Amino acid sequence: MTDSPSEPAPYKGREIPIEIEIVSDDEMALLETALTTAAARVSLAGKALLPPVFQRSARSIGSVAALSKRRPPGCSEPDLEDFGNRDGAPAAKDGNAAAPAFLDRFRRKKGLSVTDITGAEWCEKQMEFVLLSGKRKTTKAMKAGSARHEKLEQEFVQKVKVRIKSKEDGCATRFLNFITGAHQLLFEGFTRELPITCFLEDAWVKGVIDEVRMPVNGTERNPILVDIKTRVRNSLPSEPQRRNGRFQLMCYKHMWDKSVGENFPTKQFFDYYNLNPYHILSEDIRDIAANAGLPAENLNEILRYYTNTCSMLPKANDQLILRYELQKDHSVLGEDWFTFDPDWSLDEIRTRLEFLRGEREATYTPKQERWKCSFCEFASVCPARAIDAATSGSADFHQGSTYS
Repeated sequence: MTDSPSEPAPYKGREIPIEIEIVSDDEMALLETALTTAAARVSLAGKALLPPVFQRSARSIGSVAALSKRRPPGCSEPDLEDFGNRDGAPAAKDGNAAAPAFLDRFRRKKGLSVTDITGAEWCEKQMEFVLLSGKRKTTKAMKAGSARHEKLEQEFVQKVKVRIKSKEDGCATRFLNFITGAHQLLFEGFTRELPITCFLEDAWVKGVIDEVRMPVNGTERNPILVDIKTRVRNSLPSEPQRRNGRFQLMCYKHMWDKSVGENFPTKQFFDYYNLNPYHILSEDIRDIAANAGLPAENLNEILRYYTNTCSMLPKANDQLILRYELQKDHSVLGEDWFTFDPDWSLDEIRTRLEFLRGEREATYTPKQERWKCSFCEFASVCPARAIDAATSGSADFHQGSTYS
């Protein structure tokens, strides 16, 4: 852990306008269902200025920073103590069977999440069990982390509900969330819960960045990406946990830089998700977009605003921040300031995508990190321990690349 001379002062106590926010309550499910009704949460607005390209019919605008169910809302990848041993996990696959293409089986309609990739870095076999069982049980610690993130977000927004009537509405909401969250960053220097969608290494990947802030030293303009981890214990996490958190932020850095530095593959996006770019958005969504100075009738028009916004943004800072907080009182345990490693992180992404695409079988966590199994809910049905006993420690487990 190191202290940075450019670390910004705390935001607590600052007067920050409450602005518009659209939040899809079950956005991931919207991409699986052609027609559904879901609740999305919206905050009512204070005023902010739009860049000139967005000033047509502008009345007010603010942050539209989405919460989506890429994990318990607002909660970072859970710490190892959040898990416990329990039975009822799916039966293990035959080691000789063909590797399943999990991306096609479970993520074809909605795309991958960043936590699918980082979960595979933690343990591919555990990720296989999670995908086959459908979900991971939410623990008290995970709920506490979610509640903390909700509270942090409420410092900036006040939520109400709006109807989402189609998957095009859901996608439009996500892109509107990014657009106005980016405006909040540009004009106020800070935003939270920023959704990001990217075509990364030939896969559609989505995630939500906990916090993005502009440097305060006055000379640097590259935004800093921050992830907030809550801890049950009054201690900093183990190195494998810290490595996994760093990897998560590096994934977001790759996605941010690709989003602002390359043209968004609009047609490929529409085709992959089977979206109608000219489907008329719901009245609620059209009204909210118009009130934010983004008049649009369909998803294609929303994406034009999105690509214009991306063109105004600089690449993310190479300095990334992991902040650890104690759950019981929200005190800061420490901040891990580290430098982006593009080669290691990209190699790690490709390695985990090999597994998720079914190009090879899931591997087990390396032997020196097999202590993770004591906190895994699938330990009772996982063959890792049986393999250890049978090979007497001679097994050569694939570990992927390493980073510290």
